[in-house]
Order: sequence, then C-alpha cells, then structure tokens
Amino acid sequence: MRGVVLRSRSAISDTLDELDPQLGRIVDNLEQKVIGKRPLMEFMVTAVLAAGHVLLDDVPGVGKTTVATMLARSLDLTCRRIQCTPDLLPTDITGVTIFHPGTRQFEFHPGPVFANLVIADEINRTSPRTQSALLEVMEEGQVTVDGVTHALEPPFLVVATQNPIEYEGTFPLPESQLDRFLFRLNVGYPSLDEESAILSQSDRALPLASVEPVMSRDELLARMQAVREVHVSDAMRGYIARLAEATRTSPRVELGMSPRASLALYRASQAWALLHSRDYVVPDDVVRLAPLVVKHRLILSRSSADPRAHLLDEVFEGILRSIPPPPLLR
Repeated sequence: MRGVVLRSRSAISDTLDELDPQLGRIVDNLEQKVIGKRPLMEFMVTAVLAAGHVLLDDVPGVGKTTVATMLARSLDLTCRRIQCTPDLLPTDITGVTIFHPGTRQFEFHPGPVFANLVIADEINRTSPRTQSALLEVMEEGQVTVDGVTHALEPPFLVVATQNPIEYEGTFPLPESQLDRFLFRLNVGYPSLDEESAILSQSDRALPLASVEPVMSRDELLARMQAVREVHVSDAMRGYIARLAEATRTSPRVELGMSPRASLALYRASQAWALLHSRDYVVPDDVVRLAPLVVKHRLILSRSSADPRAHLLDEVFEGILRSIPPPPLLR
C-alpha cells in the first residue's frame, strides 16, 4: 500500500479510531452545542470530506438544524436555510430570472441553494415538484433556470431534515431523491447524563453566532481533494462490489445498491480513513459506514413468506455478514 508502514494487526486496530488532529478540532467544535453525539459529528465531517449530502431523519427538538448550522460555522461556509412547506415553489429554491424595465434586461436572482451548505428543513413537507428541483443541484452542483446554467461554488452540501413521526400532509421522498443522499442519519435522544449536562450548560451556552471557525474553506477544499488520494486496494474494491452484488441478488431485496451507491460507499470509506489519520482504507471502514450509506437506498421484497424479511436492519445485517471482508494484512 502506498505510503503506509505496515504494522501488526493489533497495532493497526489500536489506531483505527484516532482522529486527524485538525479534523478532530471540527468534531470538538460541533460538540459545543450538541452534547454526547460524537459519532454523529464524525459522520457529518465525513460527509463533507466526501462531498456528500446528508438526510437527518429524527423527531423534533434533538438538534438536527443546530448540527448543520454548527458544521457550517466550524468550516467558515456560507449557510442558507430553507423551511420546506407545501406551497414552496421550485423557483423559491433555485432562483428566478426577472425582467427590469429600466435596463430592458433580464437579471438572475439566485435562490438559497447558492450557498456552501443548504439546510432543507422538513424536506418531506414540500411537494414532489419542489423536491425534484433539488435533484440537479445535489447531483450536478449547478442550477439551470430559463435555459441558462449557473454553477455553484464548491464545496456544496445539502443537509435535509425530516420528522419520521408526523406523516399527515407530507410527501415521502422518492427513491431517486433518497439515492442522492450519502448518509441517512439519526440524532437520537440524549442519555440521562447527557441531558443533565445539557440542562446544566443551558444558562451559559454560547450563541451560534459566536462559534468560531476552526478550518478555512481553502483548507477544507484541500482535504476534500486529499480524500481521492486515499489508497483503496483491489481487495477492498472487490469487497464493495460483492456487497453491492449481494443486495441485488438477495431474494429479500427488490431493489439493491446502484452503482451510485457503490461509489458513495467507496468515497465515504476514503473520507472516513482520512478523518482517522490514515491514507488507506481498511475493512472496518466499509463495515461501519455501509449501513448509513446503503440501507436508505434498498427496497425490500414483498414476496417473502417470512414477515420479518421486511425488517430492513435485519435484512441488511444478514447480507453484510454473508460477505466476508478481506484480511487487514495481506
């Protein structure tokens, strides 16, 4: 492996979770406002490094929007928030061209997607027509209005939130939209000790506006480029390909991983390795990230006689266990 000093299996395993010092400062910064969710913060930073979008799917009040806002401030990124409602129009997101009688010219007025980080709050409450307006933006990093294409300034990240409990008046995201998200994450409730810490810090908590960035945009772009240089061995590429094939051939799965999903898992594994101070991917990276990358892209079969086959977690865990990972050392 390029640039890697091989050590014993135990020595490598002991360092798999050591964060890169500079990237670790981002995680520490995020924990100022969201206590006890360090794994979530690591996944959010991984998504940024991999140039991927995130769907935060959880109940109200657990800090979904706060996480996204803190991420933007920690990285000195421009941030815009869209409150998704049923009457929201595609042009409210992408922008609109307006004719000015004085100059007799058309002028493009950019929408809120023209930012480094876009927060789409309660994305499932807006119409499918408006949801689809995000497709080109999330996939291509550009907006086309009245036949004119406008490129977005990198980095570009969409963090969408949705409430999985209240379904009345909502529009579930179609598979094509879900496939654009690198991760689907849950914030979760805090533990008893964590909630006590939240309450004790509430009077002296720092306002979001006072949070200082710990990495510049140019430094972030350099790290994002370095992700593509993280070494992925032939064995690891084969492992991801076998996992994708297993989801497509499983009788319990109707729609398996697409090539886009395989590429997403590949890039996320590289970003996770870089976050943890490595220039190579190990099997643990793929195993840890696969559920977050893959499960929201799968559609389970309805033809199975076993009703438990419709439990997504069980089905995917079974597929993951059926594919032996390559050895750490070869």
